Amino acid sequence: MMTEELERLRNQIIKLVEEKGYPGKLGALAADSLGSEKAMTRMIGWLSHSEPRSAEDIADEMLAICEDRDNWRKKKEAEFYQQKYNQYLWDMKK
Repeated sequence: MMTEELERLRNQIIKLVEEKGYPGKLGALAADSLGSEKAMTRMIGWLSHSEPRSAEDIADEMLAICEDRDNWRKKKEAEFYQQKYNQYLWDMKK
């Protein structure tokens, strides 16, 4: 289920992609792939301040943003489990 804010951001991405001369479907696909407000906001910033030379440039930026998001999630997950492991080791010393 998409919140109102996500829907607004999705529509803004579609509009910006169309303004750059590319099909709205490309914008919809990019927005749906990004999924989060932060990722969509980054894409909007990039679209607002760049002149993509091709549809591939838009797709590449979307993939880069998704990769950053996924790496951040993995980092936070690793930090969480490292903290649990450290706590386990600390408790074993007691």
